[in-house]
Amino acid sequence: MAPKRPAGRGALPGPVPVEPPAPARPDPAELYAALDLGTNSCRMLIAQPKGNQFHVVDSFSKSVQLGAGLERSGRLSRASMARTVQALRICKRKLVKHDVKRMRLVATEACRRATNAAEFMTFIKAETGLVLEIIEPEEEARLAVVSCAPLVSTKTEQLLVVDIGGGSTELVWLDLTRVPRLERPKAIMRLHTGFKPTESPFAHAKVVDWISVPLGVATLRDQFHDVDDDAARYALMSWFFEEKLTDFSPYELMQERKGFQIIGTSGTVTTVAASHLGLKRYDRNKVDGLRMTSDQIDKVIREYLALGPVGRRTDPRIGRDRHALIMSGAAILQALLRVWPTDRLSVADRGLREGLLYAQMSRDGVLEDGPY
Repeated sequence: MAPKRPAGRGALPGPVPVEPPAPARPDPAELYAALDLGTNSCRMLIAQPKGNQFHVVDSFSKSVQLGAGLERSGRLSRASMARTVQALRICKRKLVKHDVKRMRLVATEACRRATNAAEFMTFIKAETGLVLEIIEPEEEARLAVVSCAPLVSTKTEQLLVVDIGGGSTELVWLDLTRVPRLERPKAIMRLHTGFKPTESPFAHAKVVDWISVPLGVATLRDQFHDVDDDAARYALMSWFFEEKLTDFSPYELMQERKGFQIIGTSGTVTTVAASHLGLKRYDRNKVDGLRMTSDQIDKVIREYLALGPVGRRTDPRIGRDRHALIMSGAAILQALLRVWPTDRLSVADRGLREGLLYAQMSRDGVLEDGPY
């Protein structure tokens, strides 16, 4: 019988635990998709990671008016659901064509509010094979902020990001004073993990407050559809929206506006910018990142009012899909600028879809860590 080997020094080692292999890192050439089904539009981007940004391979945008009649009935109508499914079939064909495996497909305010939203999600899956998730307002706001990170100035200390949607408007106030200047855009990108800072050696942007106002360009318009006078309807919409901002905590804080920046992301803001530039054909490269003064925005809105409903319908700067919604969007924008007057508003032709893409790519580690 062999003697027992004493424990301790010289003892035979036990079995060495074998660590499971690390999950394979996605191929940087792989495509990603993000779909945003809102109250008014269905929009999708298919993109490929490229450095610390991404390159758009294909896109889709269609006005589906999903929220038509929702304000009165609380339900999505058969007609609006049929229009939406038609648009989603096109999206599905694009996803198949490009062999997209990594995607996030989300629905927002109209589906959050509709009593038949769950049935609609089931109907979409049955008709198109697509699985959409209805996201909460906090995530919608967070992803809109993330998408705007490249437009944040390193001099910005207080940042307000405004996303004017079809059914709701999200506002997020960020304090960047404790973040080193050159790190500020990166600190905002880290918000894709949540509004509460995670354990990290890196400085995070501090979210002072955020709010989701259940009024967007479509829902605010529907509130005042019975007011015949164009100018009166516009004024009522603007003051009505401003009343909804009184519980937003930075309301009184920004009397000192040192290092203050507002970024507006929405079809309203980009349309106003295109009108200011006199673009008869929209050009994203000229609009995204443009900075406008309050006086320039006021001038465009006065022009819209002078045109009246008929003139706006035929104005090529506004476009056929936007003319019925531009005044409710302008009412929201002007209310914001009354509360927080600023010499410059940064225009962002980006939003939830871009935020969804950044979040997916950042999570997968396929974006380079570098300046924006």
